[in-house]
Amino acid sequence: MSEKKAAKLVASLTALPPEGTALARSGPSLRTPSQPVRRAQAGTTEAAWVRYTLITIALLFVLLFLVLPLAAVFTEALRKGFGAYLAALQEPDAWSAIQLTLIAAVIAVPLNLVFGVAAAWAIAKYEFRGKSFLTTLVDLPFSVSPVVAGLMYVLLFGAQGWFGPWLQAHDIKIIFAVPGIVLATVFVTFPFIARELIPLMQAQGNDEEQAAIVLGATGWQTFWHVTLPNIKWGLIYGVILCNARAMGEFGAVSVVSGHIRGQTNTLPLHVEILYNEYQSVAAFAVASLLAILALVTLAIKSVAEWRHEAEMKAAAALPPERPQVLAAVR
Repeated sequence: MSEKKAAKLVASLTALPPEGTALARSGPSLRTPSQPVRRAQAGTTEAAWVRYTLITIALLFVLLFLVLPLAAVFTEALRKGFGAYLAALQEPDAWSAIQLTLIAAVIAVPLNLVFGVAAAWAIAKYEFRGKSFLTTLVDLPFSVSPVVAGLMYVLLFGAQGWFGPWLQAHDIKIIFAVPGIVLATVFVTFPFIARELIPLMQAQGNDEEQAAIVLGATGWQTFWHVTLPNIKWGLIYGVILCNARAMGEFGAVSVVSGHIRGQTNTLPLHVEILYNEYQSVAAFAVASLLAILALVTLAIKSVAEWRHEAEMKAAAALPPERPQVLAAVR
C-alpha cells in the first residue's frame, strides 16, 4: 500500500461527521463530545414543558398546603390587633402551657440525645445478637400511634394500671401530672437522633476509631476527638428535629395530661381548649408561637446544612497530606 493510500485510510477512520448529520445521530459512539456535556449541564433530558409543569405543581403544593395555612395563622392571630395578641400570650394559663412545654422539651431532648448516640454507636459499630431487634425498637414510635403510646402509659401507671396501686400507696403521681407528660414526650421523640446518626456512622465505618485505639487513645478520647467531630452535623439535625417534635407533640400528651388548665396543658393542648371555647384569636395567637418555633427550627437547620457543606468543600480543597490544616483553621 502506498503512503498516499495509507494517509487516506487513516483520515477516513479518524474523521467524525459534522454535528447534525444523520450519521452523527445514528449512535452514541459517533456523537460529538459537546453533546453529553450540554446534556449534563441541562440536568435533564425532559422537554421544557414537562419541567415547567412539575415546577408549577410543586410550587402550587407548597403555596396551598404550607404558605397559605401559615399566613392564615398569623392573620387570624392579629385580627383584633397586636394588643389582643399580646394579651392572649400573657394569660396565666398560656404562660403555664409555655413553661410546661419547655420543661418537657428540656428533659426529653437530653435523654434522647444520650440514648440516640448510644444506640447509633452500638448498631453502627458493633455486631451482636439482637441487633436487628434493637433497630426495630428504635423504629417503634414511628409505627405506633401517639395516642396508643399514651394509652400504654395509662395502662402501666394509671390508677387501675399495673403499677397504679403501688404508686398511690407511695403518693407518686405520674399520669395526669408532669412525669407522665415527660414520659410520653420521650417515647414519641427518641427515634429522631438515633435514626439521623445510624446511617451516618455506618457510612463512615470504623477505620478512624480503630486507628485511634491502635495509637493508644482511650474509649472516651476516641469518642470526643474522632467520632463526635465526624457526626456533629448529623447530631445537630437530630436534636433540632427532636426538639421541634417534643414541643409540638399532641396525641400522646393529650392522653396522659388530663387537660388540667394551668397545670398539665402544653401549648398544643392549650390551643385546642381555646379553640373549642370559641376564643379563636387567643387560640391562633398561641398557635403562632408553634409556627414561629417551626420557622426558627427550619432556619437553624438550613444554617447547619450550609455550614456542613462549607466544611465539606473546604476539606475537599485541602491537600491529602495536610488534613490538620482544617482543624487549625477552625
